[in-house]
Amino acid sequence: MYYRNSDIRLEEMAKPEPGPGEMLVKVVASGICGSDVMEWYRIKRAPLVLGHEIAGDIEEVGEGVKPWRRGDRVVVTHHVPCGSCSYCSSGHGAVCDTLRSTNFAPGGFSEFVRVPEINVQHGAFALPDDVSYEKGSFVEPLGCVVRSMRLAELKRGQSVLVLGSGIAGILNIKLARALGADEIIATDLSDRRLRAAERFGADHTMKAEENVPSAVREITGSEGADLVIVATGAFPAFQQAVDSVDRGGTVMFFAPPKPDELVPLPVNRLWRNEVRLMTSYAATPSDLKEALERISSGEVEVEDMITHRLPLSDTQKGFQLVEKGDESLKVIIEPQR
Repeated sequence: MYYRNSDIRLEEMAKPEPGPGEMLVKVVASGICGSDVMEWYRIKRAPLVLGHEIAGDIEEVGEGVKPWRRGDRVVVTHHVPCGSCSYCSSGHGAVCDTLRSTNFAPGGFSEFVRVPEINVQHGAFALPDDVSYEKGSFVEPLGCVVRSMRLAELKRGQSVLVLGSGIAGILNIKLARALGADEIIATDLSDRRLRAAERFGADHTMKAEENVPSAVREITGSEGADLVIVATGAFPAFQQAVDSVDRGGTVMFFAPPKPDELVPLPVNRLWRNEVRLMTSYAATPSDLKEALERISSGEVEVEDMITHRLPLSDTQKGFQLVEKGDESLKVIIEPQR
C-alpha cells in the first residue's frame, strides 16, 4: 500500500472475486515503473496499491469469460481505450476518456488482481511459452516506447539522441536500434547508467552536464539529431532537447516535467527549422501487441536489463532503488515469493 515514496506498507486485503466477464490474475512478476516513484503524480491519490507492469497466471474466470481459462499465462494492461470515440477513431486512443479511467484492482504490487471486463476484452494477451513472466512484465513499458517511436516516425539510418538513460531511455535505445537508427547518442548524470546505455546499443554517451548540443552537432556532422527523445523529467533536459535537434527533426517529450514547470521555447528558430515538438502518452492495445511480438521474437531483449528481483515484502526497498536510480536499472517485484 503506497502512502508516499518513503512509506510503503505490507497490508492484508480480501482476495478479490471476479464478477461476470472478469478474471482474477495471480501476479508472478510486476515491474516498478519510473512513474511509480513520481511522488507529485502519485501522492494525490494515496493510499493506493500501485503496479501496472504485470504478468501472471489466471487464477479464476468469471461467468461468460472466453476463451480464457484457469492456468493460462497472461499479460494484462491496466488502461484500455473504448475503441469507438472520436479520439480512438483518429488514432489517439491513448487520450481516450475510457483509457484514463480503466484500471485493475488492486494494483500489481499484490498477490492477486481483479481484471474488469473491458480490460479482459481489450487488454489481456496470452504469454507465449517461450516468454518468461519477467519478460512479460516489460510489455507495457515497451508498448509505450513502441507508440512513441511510431508517432515520431523514426526512419532507418536516422540519428537519435536519448536524454536520460534510465529504463525508459534504455528501452528507447533498444527499440531505436531494432528499427535501424544509424547513430544513437545517450546522456545521463550517472556513469553507471551511461555504461548501461553503451552496453545496450548507444554508439556515444556523455554526461548530461556537458554541452550536449555542441557534442551532438560534432558527432552527427549536422545541426543536431534527427530525433531527440526526452526520457527524463529533469528540467534541463527539455532545453537541451530543443537545442540539439536538426532542421526538419523531431523532439519527442516521452517523459514530463513537474506540472508547475514551464519550458521556454525558441519558437522563431523552431519555426524556421521546421522542427516538430511531440508528446506520447501510454500505450494502446495495438502498441502492446507489437511490444509482445518484439519481445517474443528476441528483436528487443529485455531480461538483461533486470538488476533486482524482490519479494512483495521488499517493495519499499525497490522504490528506494528506483528513486535513487544509480544502483538499479529495472526492479521486478515477485509477489509469489
